[in-house]
Amino acid sequence: MVRDIYIQVLVIGSGPAGYSAAFRSADLGLSTILVEKYNELGGVCLNVGCIPSKFLLHIAKVIKESKEVSKQGIFFNNPSINFDMLKSQKKNVINNLSAGLKHMAKNRNVKILYGVASFINKKKVLIVNKNEKLYIHFEHVIIATGSRSVKLSNIFDNSAYVWDSTNALSLKTIPKKLLIVGSGIIGLEMATFYSAIGSQVDVIDRFNQILPFLDYDIVKVFVNVIKRDFNILLQTSVKNTCIKNDQVIVTLCDTVNEKEVIYDAVLVAIGRTPNIQDLCLDNIGLHLTTENFIKVDNQFRTNVANIYAIGDVIGQPMLAHKGMHQGHIVAEIIAGNKHYFDPIVIPAVAYTDPEIAWVGIHEKEAIQRNINYEVAIFPWSASGRAIVSNCSQGVTKLIIDKDNRKIIGGIIVGRQAGELLSEITLAIEMGCDIEDIALTIHAHPTLYESIGLTAQMLQGTITDLMNVKSNIKK
Repeated sequence: MVRDIYIQVLVIGSGPAGYSAAFRSADLGLSTILVEKYNELGGVCLNVGCIPSKFLLHIAKVIKESKEVSKQGIFFNNPSINFDMLKSQKKNVINNLSAGLKHMAKNRNVKILYGVASFINKKKVLIVNKNEKLYIHFEHVIIATGSRSVKLSNIFDNSAYVWDSTNALSLKTIPKKLLIVGSGIIGLEMATFYSAIGSQVDVIDRFNQILPFLDYDIVKVFVNVIKRDFNILLQTSVKNTCIKNDQVIVTLCDTVNEKEVIYDAVLVAIGRTPNIQDLCLDNIGLHLTTENFIKVDNQFRTNVANIYAIGDVIGQPMLAHKGMHQGHIVAEIIAGNKHYFDPIVIPAVAYTDPEIAWVGIHEKEAIQRNINYEVAIFPWSASGRAIVSNCSQGVTKLIIDKDNRKIIGGIIVGRQAGELLSEITLAIEMGCDIEDIALTIHAHPTLYESIGLTAQMLQGTITDLMNVKSNIKK
């Protein structure tokens, strides 16, 4: 069966970027269709990414905290994990959220179509599923097809032993020994979870620092905490792999030696690549970058006037909240508003334990850009709330422009760092002077007051620390 449908706005992909664009388009009075390749809405983020990983990381955090309170004389038995119940609860969370998206789409009169979309021309897309073929004739189309995991050519493709992030989150088994290739956010988050539930975890990376874009002093604080939970092997790569007796024999190479190590599973977490393989973009002559991301301007227009792209498919940073924000803006542009994507900063969080959260310019970048900057670092060992919460090894770091005293960046390492970051993000977006933060009364005792205390350090008014100069760089 073949049908033709005519619509104002077609959105391809139902992840955070896609459903945000579709819902906002409908709210603005545009007739909208949302196309999804898989059976459930929400994309990678909801189904096999952000949401399930945070569900599991919350479990890891509870397990770790239950051990930490033994310092206060509170003892629990070693956790017993009901794997089937854990998987069932994870599935329930995902299903409930996905059902919520369907409900919101229905209430907005957003029509949902399931199938693989491919361009016929600049005004028509073919949707193919197991039941039918549909031709969608559109005025505007928004590509929000997201990204997928990058594979390594020298590691064989066998999902039982070699995982991507989707496999890791499916909870097939608890490997006694797990190798994670890549020390980015995904690799570190999965190391956090699997080490908490009993796996011996090695994380390798070809660089000489994990999260190499961050400042070394911050990374050093993080590594000093997590090195008790899992191993990090830097300047190390995989030469080859083979399977023997239901285990993976991996040849690892560092700057000096190579050695064989036996693992029960290998997780490859070296990055993500855009999902454009099914779209037949050659039929419309869409321009791509050298990394195969779709090229857009600051209104998300491609080189084809009525075709837009948002989210992971247009490149870094690949963050759900970035895509959601872009979804709103692109819908407003299509509706006729003169809006642009021009955020000053985009926050980012690694939901490890401790968390690392950052926004704005890092010290490393400030040096590269020859900015006249000043930095202060407040140690959580001087925070009463951090001490009683067993997270005193964290830090809060603020960076200001010395010429105008405005905050230009911030990094936090510690429990709930992602929640604490919002004050710094808002301060940068509003062009806040460091004095504004220093003179704002922060509740005590809290973890977020570390931001106010760091600001006081830069103002020279802090009374909660001695030897302040050792924590300030000018």
